[in-house]
Formats: sequence, C-alpha cells, structure tokens
Amino acid sequence: MIIGFFFNAFIVAIAVMLHYEFLYQMTKLIPKCTLRYRFRIVLGVFGTLLAHVVEIWIFALAYYYMHNAKSWGSLEGNYNGSLIDSAYFSLTTFTTLGFGDIEPHGELRFLVGIEAVTGLVLITWSASFLYIEMQRFWKEN
Repeated sequence: MIIGFFFNAFIVAIAVMLHYEFLYQMTKLIPKCTLRYRFRIVLGVFGTLLAHVVEIWIFALAYYYMHNAKSWGSLEGNYNGSLIDSAYFSLTTFTTLGFGDIEPHGELRFLVGIEAVTGLVLITWSASFLYIEMQRFWKEN
C-alpha cells in the first residue's frame, strides 16, 4: 500500500510539474509572438490542450503498467489491456466524464480517483491561465 501511495504521488507530481512548465513556457512565448493578439490566444488554447493530452498519456502509461503488473489491481470490462484502452480510460477519468465501461479493481482505484481530482484542478488552472492571457492582450489592443 505504501509503495502504491508513492507511485501515485509520483505520477501526480509529474503531471502537475509538466503542466506548470507548459504554462510557464507559454507565458514567455505568447508575448514574443508577432501574431495578432487573437491568434496568440488560440496558440495558448492549443498549448494547454497539448499539455492535457500529454498528462492524460502519463496517467495512461501508469494504468497500463499497473494493470500488467497484476499486483496493483486491474482494469476490467470493455478493456483489452492495450495502451490505447488505457489512454481512453485515462481520458474519461481525467475529464471526470467516466463512462463506466471500464472498472478499476485493487490499488489501481486510488490512482483513478486521484487522476479525476488532478484533471479537474489542471483544467481549471488552464482556464484561469487563458482568462488572464485574454485579459492582458485585450487591454493592449
């Protein structure tokens, strides 16, 4: 159980630090762009979407590893053990959509709950970032 806690914390830390780095780099990049301010915002939106996709894949890799390790638990239901099914499950969990066609069992369940909370926080963080960027560029033009 303690190893599971540290593994889950490690995965969340990677996702959060990656998100921070994406937003930090966009904060530096967007003002330097010679594009019109409207396109700078679109660049910010695509950058945050890319960050979320990478974070979803980080969780997907963790699910894939945990499922195949067998000692962590399993994903059952409409899940064939592939990496793409892990990515699909991660996407539905990260966005808190949760279709319910794949069901976690064992210690793996804790990462599922943590991913939902992490996804909610990171999506909200992205929305706040984009709002601030829009405010800054709309005041300039």
